[in-house]
Amino acid sequence: MRRLAPLLAIGLAGMALAAPSAAAQPVGSGEGGVVLRHLGDFDHPVYAAAAPGLPKLLFVVEQPGRIRVLRSGTLLPRPFLDIADRVTTTDNEQGLLSVAFPPDYATSKRFYVYYTDLAGNVQIDEYRRRTDAFASPASRRPLLTIPHPNFRNHDGGQLQFHGRELLIGTGDGGSGGDPPNNAQNREVLLGKLLRILPTPGSEGPYAVPPSNPFVGLPGRDEIFSYGLRNPWRFSIQDVRRGPDRLALADVGQNRFEELDYTTLPAADGANFGWDAWEGFALYDCGALCRNGNTPDPGGTTKPVFAYSHASGECAITGGYVVRSPALASLYRRYVYADFCKGEIRSLIPRLGGAVDDRPLGLSVPMVSSFGQTPDGRIFVCSLDGPVYRIAPRGRR
Repeated sequence: MRRLAPLLAIGLAGMALAAPSAAAQPVGSGEGGVVLRHLGDFDHPVYAAAAPGLPKLLFVVEQPGRIRVLRSGTLLPRPFLDIADRVTTTDNEQGLLSVAFPPDYATSKRFYVYYTDLAGNVQIDEYRRRTDAFASPASRRPLLTIPHPNFRNHDGGQLQFHGRELLIGTGDGGSGGDPPNNAQNREVLLGKLLRILPTPGSEGPYAVPPSNPFVGLPGRDEIFSYGLRNPWRFSIQDVRRGPDRLALADVGQNRFEELDYTTLPAADGANFGWDAWEGFALYDCGALCRNGNTPDPGGTTKPVFAYSHASGECAITGGYVVRSPALASLYRRYVYADFCKGEIRSLIPRLGGAVDDRPLGLSVPMVSSFGQTPDGRIFVCSLDGPVYRIAPRGRR
C-alpha cells in the first residue's frame, strides 16, 4: 500500500516529508523526567482509545481500515474490526480516522467509527462486538453520511462521547480557503462540530438533542458549533467544579494553527470564525477565493492560542489536558504537537488565553494523534508506525 503521509500537512499536498525512522527516535526525558514508552508498531496509526469497562485493552485505529488491540501491552494477531473494503484512502487525509465507545459499552457492546467511504463521503457507522477483542463487520448499522463531493481533503475525523451524546468534528470539505464557504453555512454539515444521540430516533437512525442550538431555527439541527476548517482532533475536559470544557485544535491554512478552548455551554452555537479568521488574524484568501474574502461575521469565538508556520510547522495535532497525578510535571497541562515539526509540547489552557507554552523535550515524527484512557494515561501515535505512552521516567 502506498505511503499515506503527510496526513495533515494542509497546503503541502504532494510534498514528501523526510521523516526519521521510528527506530532512530531516542526515548528521551522531558519535563520532570517524562519519557516515551514504545508499545508497538502499526499500519499508519491515527488514533488510540480505551473502552469503558475494559481497562486492559487499548484500541489502535489504522488508517487503511482496521482497528487493532493491545491486551495488557501485547498486540493481538486478529484485528478487532476490519472494514478496509469499505474505506477509501485515495488522499492522505482519508481512511478510517477514529473510534468512540459510549459510557455503556460494557453492556451495550455498541461502538462507533468515523471513516471516508468509497465515494469519498464522511461516514459514521455503529458496530457491535462479539467478544472483548473481536467485533463483527456484519453488525454494521449506518448512522450518518455527510456528502464530501468536491475535494478529497479536510475530512475532519474525530468522534467523542460526552455522556450519551456523540460529538463529531467535520472538515470544511477541502481545497484551500473553503471555496464553497461551507464552514459558515449552517445548511451543510461540513466545517462543524455536530452533536447527536446515536440511538435510533423517531425520524431516523439517530436522534438530535432538543437542546442543540439550531433546532427550530435556520440551519441543520445536528450542528453544535460551526466556523471550523479541519478540527482533526478535539477533546473534552471533565471539570469537577463548573462546566466541562472543549479543547479543539483546528488545522490552519498557510499562516496559523489554533487551539480553541472554551466551556461546552459557551461552545453551544459558537462560530469559531473560519474562513473569515485564521488564528487571531483576518484570513486573506487571495486567488483561492471564488468571490473574495469572507466578511467578518462578528461575534466569533477567538482561539486561546495560535502559532505560525515560521519554523516549519504545518498542522496542529490536538491532544488532552493531563489529569493523571502520575504525570506530575504535566498535570492539568494540555499536550499537543505539530505534524511536520514532531515536537511534543504542553501549555496551561485558560479560558481567557493559554500560557506557558513549552516543549516536553520529546520528539515523534508525524504525530497523527494523541489518546487518553479513563485512568488518564496519555498515548502518542506516529503515522510512521509506532504508538507510544508518555510515562514518568523509571516507571513502566
